[in-house]
Amino acid sequence: MEIVIRALVLFLFLWGITRLVGRSTVGELSTFQLVLFVAMGDLVQQGITQDDVSVTTAVLTIGVFAVLTLGLATINARYPRMRGITHGVPVVIVEDGEPDMQNLKRERLSLDDLLAAARQEGIRRFSDIELAVLETNGRVSFFTRRRAQDGAPEEPDPA
Repeated sequence: MEIVIRALVLFLFLWGITRLVGRSTVGELSTFQLVLFVAMGDLVQQGITQDDVSVTTAVLTIGVFAVLTLGLATINARYPRMRGITHGVPVVIVEDGEPDMQNLKRERLSLDDLLAAARQEGIRRFSDIELAVLETNGRVSFFTRRRAQDGAPEEPDPA
């Protein structure tokens, strides 16, 4: 029973740490973050099993983590408002061509990273962005302004 309690405590601790660390910039882990998570995984394993390397302990630990993960998924499915707590909410980081510096700072996303993500989507200037949203998975969704083509007016004539 001690292993189940240890697994539960460390699962909740890891969940909290990953929420605290935040969304990775443009949806990918940096080398540092990858090393950090691998090291944390090893430390968690040692904390749960107290260096007990038996197959039974490994299976029990993995089972507890699987049940907790499925439990969170079930809670998210039944109570959509909980998803904001467990996964976070999308955050607007550019609106009408203007970066929201407060949200960028809160999400620990630099202008350089945002510009790099925009360039990867073929966007050259902030003024071309109508809306940019940092999604819960760390990726940025861009909605660009529609441009007139072939001399057509920007907006249809209301007549």
